[in-house]
Amino acid sequence: MRQHDGTELLNMSALRLIVMGVSGCGKSTMAAALSERLGLDMVDGDDLHLPESVAKMRSGIALQDADRWPWLDRIGQCLAQAHEPGRVVACSALKRVYRERIREQAGDVCFVFLDGDYDLIAQRMHQRVGHYMQPGLLDSQFRTLEKPQADETDVIRLPITEPVQDMVAQAILALHSRLHPAL
Repeated sequence: MRQHDGTELLNMSALRLIVMGVSGCGKSTMAAALSERLGLDMVDGDDLHLPESVAKMRSGIALQDADRWPWLDRIGQCLAQAHEPGRVVACSALKRVYRERIREQAGDVCFVFLDGDYDLIAQRMHQRVGHYMQPGLLDSQFRTLEKPQADETDVIRLPITEPVQDMVAQAILALHSRLHPAL
């Protein structure tokens, strides 16, 4: 099987990627690694939250849909405004309706879903320092999560048990297959 370094993906209009999953699954790390490997602009969706939403999460209060709609619109607009070669955004996108909202704003977008189990992610959350998302909110994240289904064909699912560089290679291979199916 031919290896892909990602450069052939950049011969198209702006590539728009969302690295998604529950808090603590590694979205920011994966988005940064994809950004570096593909030469894309990277935005952490956490930076697009309203200060009031950040304050809620710091206090251990789970966000409601009313808190998320303006944030999801900003995520979609951020992607829609991407210039070549493109942009990758780390964003939870936990519900299908959230992903649809982003698609409405951003147009052609691909989601990279970081899939992992509760215990591993809880362990990671307890080890990180300085993040406003409290580990106690992980239950809420898993209750909210609607894992992408097979009919969401713009989603690449990756297990978080793999090393980041292996996940990046898998994502690039899957992107290449989706964007150039005949190759």
